[in-house]
Amino acid sequence: MISDERLDQAARLYDRAVFGADADAIPAADRCLDAVEADLAMARGRNLHARFLAEGVAEEGELTLFSRADELYEALGDMRGRADAQFWIGTYQQLVRGDAEAARPFFERALELAEQADDDLIRSYALRHLGILAHMAGRLAEARACLEESTALRRKLNFRAGVAANLVGLAYIAAQEGREDDAVATLAEAERLATETESHGVLRWVADAKLKLRSTSV
Repeated sequence: MISDERLDQAARLYDRAVFGADADAIPAADRCLDAVEADLAMARGRNLHARFLAEGVAEEGELTLFSRADELYEALGDMRGRADAQFWIGTYQQLVRGDAEAARPFFERALELAEQADDDLIRSYALRHLGILAHMAGRLAEARACLEESTALRRKLNFRAGVAANLVGLAYIAAQEGREDDAVATLAEAERLATETESHGVLRWVADAKLKLRSTSV
């Protein structure tokens, strides 16, 4: 069995507190356990979200888990953790509750915290979803800028499946802006990357986008 180092540390701190009469070891152990609890809450919340995407059944516990993680990360001073939790709270508001306006401030805060923590992956996710919100609202230039910045970060990280996902959105925007050749080329790259990374969900998005763009151009 692989043990989490923070749990091992909490056990050592317990010994120091009980056998060594070190009262300072107790809050230190609490911090170790809070960090584990926060990470576990995030993992469980994401798993519930995956179930929602697969089955279409929302569970209120998803938001409770992300909110608990956010609370713990804030107390721990963990900016990267908070950025992740804020992003997922926003995702819950956007996708599960269908409330774009409620989601926006969480994505904006996630972006701000990710920049402070220098976490390009979370930045790419926050920018992607801010771009989606802008696209839904018809603000094409803003949507394109967010998705292009997100895509640049994902290329730097070699997150090819994520690049493919973004390219589908950029293809829709290109078509709406009258850049038909760009839309076709962008979808072709998205399809290639999704195929190479076995991203079957993205391949379904590509196929759907091809049909929709073909029907609008007839």
